[in-house]
Amino acid sequence: MFFIALLKMKGKVTQAFIEATQNSCKSPPPGIKYHSVFCTLGQYDFVITFEAPDEKEAMKWAMPWTEFCETQTMVAVSYDEALKLLK
Repeated sequence: MFFIALLKMKGKVTQAFIEATQNSCKSPPPGIKYHSVFCTLGQYDFVITFEAPDEKEAMKWAMPWTEFCETQTMVAVSYDEALKLLK
């Protein structure tokens, strides 16, 4: 399953956040595959696209980030898959 996570920092970027981010990107949790990590301007500070086996694993992935960020994680369906559903 594909997911999109929107993250908004709760405060300043700390060394602990930088280390947690680097560690997660280098060694993702089991079953998690990152596709992209973007730093953004606007309402959210980061946008992360990733795959997880199911919603429960995506939720487990998101929980540690709440120490540093407010998160919103959404299930994503590719455009091609969405078109198949319409037929």
